[in-house]
Amino acid sequence: MKPIDGYYVIPPDELHWRPSHLMRVPHADLLKRTRSELLGARYWRLPPKSADSLHKHHRAEELYVVLQGTGRIRVDGRTITVPQYGGVLVGPQLLRQIFNDGDEEVLWLVIGSPEAELTGGEAFDSKLLYPMNPRQLPAELNGAAWPPAG
Repeated sequence: MKPIDGYYVIPPDELHWRPSHLMRVPHADLLKRTRSELLGARYWRLPPKSADSLHKHHRAEELYVVLQGTGRIRVDGRTITVPQYGGVLVGPQLLRQIFNDGDEEVLWLVIGSPEAELTGGEAFDSKLLYPMNPRQLPAELNGAAWPPAG
């Protein structure tokens, strides 16, 4: 992996928002066009009563920063409330899941290594990322219907 040469400007109107494949949470990859090999960064918009996947990483640390609203994250079974502009750095082997048990959308910025780092070049094994059911919702969302169908 090598660093970029120069710099890239990423205008907000050029971001492509799409639902995540497992949990249907809207997200936008900030660095996809730059082809950065050393850094990954995404915005995640969590609608009310929603959650992203319960997962961990093989080698990658992740920094979770709340840009709008009050964030909630469970890390290694512990629920942490993160105020706007606050953050949580999570080590690779800890299970983590951002979720929104409130009534307003929460905007997160998640920064870490690109996905290629996760397996160190070995054949991909989904159990590395998802040792448990990734669609499992935290207790705070008991009774919520997430992800949406479709």
